[in-house]
Amino acid sequence: MEESAVIKALSALAQPNRLRVFRQLIVAGKQGMTPGALGEAFEVAPATLSFHLKELLNAGLVLQERDGRNLIYRAQVENMNGLLAYLTDNCCQGEPCFDTTTITCKC
Repeated sequence: MEESAVIKALSALAQPNRLRVFRQLIVAGKQGMTPGALGEAFEVAPATLSFHLKELLNAGLVLQERDGRNLIYRAQVENMNGLLAYLTDNCCQGEPCFDTTTITCKC
C-alpha cells in the first residue's frame, strides 16, 4: 500500500462517525448495509451519513454496490488488511514476530 493511500485511509478513520460506520460494516461482513440501516443504527441524519460514506469510499475503505433501488455498502477488507500490513511491516526492527495471516479476515 502506498503511503498516500495509508494517510488517506487513516485520515478518513480519524473521525468518530466514520470510524463507527466502518466498524459496523466490518461486523456486517459480505452482506453489507444500506445507508438507511446505518442511519438507524447510529441515529445520523441522511445527509451527514452520506458525507461520511463518501469519505470512506474515497479513502478506499468501503465499496458501494447498487442492488435495485438500494445502495449497499461493504467494508473493503483487502484495503483494511493492506493498511494493517503497512502499519506493522517494520515491527520488531524488521524481524518476523508474528504470522501476518492472523490479521487476514476470512469473510
